[in-house]
Amino acid sequence: MSEDHKRQLESQLWGIANLLRGKISADDYRDYILGFIFYKYLSEKQYRYANTLLEGEATTDYKDLKDSALIKAIQEESLETLGYFLLPTELFSSIASKGNADTESESNYILEDLKAVLNHIEQSTMGTESEEDFNALFEDLDLNSTKIGRTVGARNAVIVQILNHLNKIDFKLEDIESDVLGDAYEFLIGKFAAGAGKSAGEFYTPQQVSKILAKLVTTGKTKLKSVYDPTCGSGSLLLRVAKEAEVSEFFGQELNRTTYNLARMNMILHDVHYRNFNIRQEDTLENPMHRDRRFEAIVANPPFSAHWKGDENPLYSNDERFSQYGRLAPKTKADFAFLQHMLFQLADNGIMASVFPHGVLFRGGAEGLIREYLIKEMNVLDAVIGLPANIFYGTSIPTCIVVLKKCREQDDNIVFIDASGSDHFIKVGNQNELREEDVEEIIETYRTRATKDKYSYVATLAEIAENDYNLNIPRYVDTFEEEDAINLDEVAEELVQLDSELKSNEVSLIGFCKELGIKTPF
Repeated sequence: MSEDHKRQLESQLWGIANLLRGKISADDYRDYILGFIFYKYLSEKQYRYANTLLEGEATTDYKDLKDSALIKAIQEESLETLGYFLLPTELFSSIASKGNADTESESNYILEDLKAVLNHIEQSTMGTESEEDFNALFEDLDLNSTKIGRTVGARNAVIVQILNHLNKIDFKLEDIESDVLGDAYEFLIGKFAAGAGKSAGEFYTPQQVSKILAKLVTTGKTKLKSVYDPTCGSGSLLLRVAKEAEVSEFFGQELNRTTYNLARMNMILHDVHYRNFNIRQEDTLENPMHRDRRFEAIVANPPFSAHWKGDENPLYSNDERFSQYGRLAPKTKADFAFLQHMLFQLADNGIMASVFPHGVLFRGGAEGLIREYLIKEMNVLDAVIGLPANIFYGTSIPTCIVVLKKCREQDDNIVFIDASGSDHFIKVGNQNELREEDVEEIIETYRTRATKDKYSYVATLAEIAENDYNLNIPRYVDTFEEEDAINLDEVAEELVQLDSELKSNEVSLIGFCKELGIKTPF
């Protein structure tokens, strides 16, 4: 797909989103637009697959198929291969066509039909391997909500409009890379985040940051057995890793129900087979759903300084994830709890890269003790990367990326990178944004472990210890700009000249005052 075609597609999709702008909140219209895009994708996938099964039959177009035996056979094959099933009458194009009916001769009311179709997609998977991946997937798509219209007729009109716009878009699934629709989907998620701040984008990691994390954890690898994100949001981080290396299995956990649904949709939209992803909904710290697994790559953007139960929960003191450090992370700052959880789940040959607020680098108390244990006793800290402020939606605080490895090749030093300087990003609207060259410089510096003036420094473990395990980046990367030397003789001469000019001006001012017959100010 050409960049121009992709831009046109993104423009059309954003135009659809604008249908609901101003009527309902960004959170709500996000659910409708992305939900219908997903329905269209499932429909087109079903249509194309069914047509391949109908080759050589009397009816070769699935939309026209009436033979119940053939439909039953296609259902069985679809559930095995696709993980779901749609009848010919349930295809997106069929519902959109009814919504476009000539109201003088026939009804264009589609709400009940649409509800039945979305329910049937989920019901078709019951008792199959894909049931968990499709369960309640459309629950946020409330077609009875007065948010989209005060009357049934008004709601129907809005939904018909949305389907009509989507029906005009040719996703060309048979001609283009399978993740193009998924890329457009991510584009919309990013736009929602940018347009509505944290509430609509709290689950979204900017693409350039995702790219850095993905490149970090795939360093030296072209294939990964597994990748895991304990706070996976919409799943974009997991999918980004797959652009850097071949990934066999994707694992994630997400607390927010709506965002959990988006993550499952996003996986399917990117053509990840239902057998190859395991996304679960639960509190990761309270109830980890993949505890017995170890992952070759872990990426995350956990909620910054979130609250957790900490020492209020006596079970944590004996929890393998936290017990060996001697102290639990503070109840008001779960950053290290997430870090410890990820390290526990990391395979011996794995790499973990996660975003954190800068406070994890230098805060004292329990966090200081945990930080020291990670470095002194476990020696798992591989790199600290400082990012510019204001690159995440909903917060302007500066952030950093922490890279951990259980088996480090260079186990006598730690790489510090300061990519927060004004020459390492650009301003786009209200946000700061990393450029492609900024991303590449970070990755190249990490992989070569290079010391660069005012940008990076490779610190020995002895230096870290001398700093009491404080990892604040300015302690290691000196970004101080020397001012030009001052010539004191020149300054003195200027002062003499200024004094002479001042006395001359005083004489002139006294003369003017005498002429005007007023008191002099001296």
